[in-house]
Amino acid sequence: MSKSTVTSTELNYLVFRYLQGSGLEPMDITPSSQSVPCEISSSDVTILEGHSSEVFACAWSPAGSLLASGSGDSTARIWTISDGPCGSNMQISPPNVHVLKHFEDRTNEKSKDVTTLDWNEEGTLLATGSYDGQARIWNREGELKNTLIKHKGPIFSLKWNKKGDFLLSGSVDKTAIVWDTKTWECKQQFEFHSAPTLDVDWRNNNSFATCSTDNMIYVCKIGENRPVKGFSGHQGEVNAIKWDPTGSLLASCSDDRTAKIWSLKQDKYLYDFKGHNKEIYTIRWSPAGAGTNNPNQQLVLASASFDSTIKLWEVELGRLLYSLNGHRQAVYSVAFSPNGEYLASGSLDQCLHIWSVREGRILKTYRGGGGIFEVCWSREGDKIAACYSNNTVCVMDFRM
Repeated sequence: MSKSTVTSTELNYLVFRYLQGSGLEPMDITPSSQSVPCEISSSDVTILEGHSSEVFACAWSPAGSLLASGSGDSTARIWTISDGPCGSNMQISPPNVHVLKHFEDRTNEKSKDVTTLDWNEEGTLLATGSYDGQARIWNREGELKNTLIKHKGPIFSLKWNKKGDFLLSGSVDKTAIVWDTKTWECKQQFEFHSAPTLDVDWRNNNSFATCSTDNMIYVCKIGENRPVKGFSGHQGEVNAIKWDPTGSLLASCSDDRTAKIWSLKQDKYLYDFKGHNKEIYTIRWSPAGAGTNNPNQQLVLASASFDSTIKLWEVELGRLLYSLNGHRQAVYSVAFSPNGEYLASGSLDQCLHIWSVREGRILKTYRGGGGIFEVCWSREGDKIAACYSNNTVCVMDFRM
């Protein structure tokens, strides 16, 4: 079960209601370490309220104190988070928030669930992708600057390139579009997939990869009318793709329960990581290697699955480092801290765990009031946000 199973105008692809109504029992998995993790108190967490439906996406601005969230209520929000400690004791005044409405009037808001969002590198513009197939560009004050209309189906993925001159979108209409951010017109539409495009990711400023429910991955380049490369090898729909920090390795994960690593230098995958026993929903690279702030760290890939586990793979030798067994239901989101030492994970079991990457154990846990759809770190690594099925966004401090 993944994004592509959507048939209605609701965001059922996120399966929370599906899991709740299915009678599935949470898996009985005990945390991997002997030491008891530190429970983060709710008094140390700022809870952002205002959305009236599940919050599917969240992202910190690269520029600092702004946090964006996107919801099934047809709005995105830009919250101003103060630099000081989080928590109810510190909330003297409610956080400053801009509401980004994706509808003109209440009658046509139903199909405008905000599915994805991404800040540009400067943190001056926020792009949101919606179930109505439109991408919208907002400034940091929440003013709508442009509406990008060309897709004929919901947008599931939206990414700025590093330079900020192009925006990439992937849609259920099977295509990916590169938008020129100077004119906000379609620079090029890529129509290679035979089924919905589930994820897109830039390799550099002018080439990128796309993946689909057709089990295929394509590497494309602006100006080229054919894919630079096509990767076939997955036996199920490909849910997510991610280039490593150097743009030399591409990771993918699939409903076939595998994660794979690809290189442009060869047609077949470099590694085929097996070990999960249910669909793998998402993957993330650690911020390590040449050109990053952590050049001497080993490169690690994290894979998060509906089997309630996260696996950390060491890429140089192609082996499993750790299987992180702390969640009791499907894991939807993982994120490495900027220094690469910690991993945050969010699950339908309502728990946010923070793990030591080096030791493979839970350091801290926060139990919220709903299933978690996404977790993200601030650029400084001192705050973590998580968005929930109970319409809230939670922000907590991180200090070890």
